[in-house]
Amino acid sequence: MHPAPSVIIFTTLSGLGFGLLIFLCLGYPSVGGIIGFIFFAIGFGLAIGGLLSSTFHLGHPERAIKAFSQWKSSWLSREAWLSLFALALSGIYALGRIFFDIDLKLIGLLSAFFCVATVFATSMIYAQLKTVPRWNSRLTPMAFLIFSIAGGALLAGQVSLALPLLALAGVVQVTSWILGDKAFDKSGTNLATATGLTANPKEVRSFEAPHTGTNYLLQEFVYKVGRKHSARLRIMGIILAFGIPIIFLSIPFSHLMVLLAVISHIAGIFIIRWLFFAQAEHVVGLYYGKR
Repeated sequence: MHPAPSVIIFTTLSGLGFGLLIFLCLGYPSVGGIIGFIFFAIGFGLAIGGLLSSTFHLGHPERAIKAFSQWKSSWLSREAWLSLFALALSGIYALGRIFFDIDLKLIGLLSAFFCVATVFATSMIYAQLKTVPRWNSRLTPMAFLIFSIAGGALLAGQVSLALPLLALAGVVQVTSWILGDKAFDKSGTNLATATGLTANPKEVRSFEAPHTGTNYLLQEFVYKVGRKHSARLRIMGIILAFGIPIIFLSIPFSHLMVLLAVISHIAGIFIIRWLFFAQAEHVVGLYYGKR
């Protein structure tokens, strides 16, 4: 799949933002006043900024409002509604904490629930796609959720929670890569199944290329990443997203170390998200002889 910057920014920032809001709405840390304002501003800024960036991947961003209309069948539409509920409830909770020093526990719990549900809905946009075997796995929502919660714990300064969550996130990601590399072959998808000519699948082959030039499908759904290049990026992603933050959080606490851990984590997640899209093979590549 083409790794569009807008969706990479969307999945990275919104996940971190909703992850931070989960902890803030549960009272970790329990802050109000100017400190609370700063924490909530970061959470809302990341979540809303990520959601807005996703609209730039649309052919007509001005029609983004139509995403709310298909909630019965579309995970994208469900994500839109869930994010709206999550942000609205989180906003009410934040107002109580910042301006009135009131802990609206029920609102906070509902806010955290809808934040988790939003991240899950985002993951299901990709996990539901049988045409992309690497994504069509239970590990996809698992990775999205653990990334969001681990990143949220880190941004919220919950070091004791962030350490095991970051380690778990690293394990989930490595497992996802190992299984994902075999997913296309295990799916049983080939040129015969792609064309419906399954009577003699071993005899089905492309006579000649469908097109002499590029087209939309090739631009959006077919992307090649060299093995050596992807291997280096995977190592960089794991080290930056999880390794360095764990090391910085394991030494005596200082705000500088936490800041460096956050910066490293975000940089690593951007790399991992780029690979998430770049290494995803769509079955349409079979038709064009790109696999």
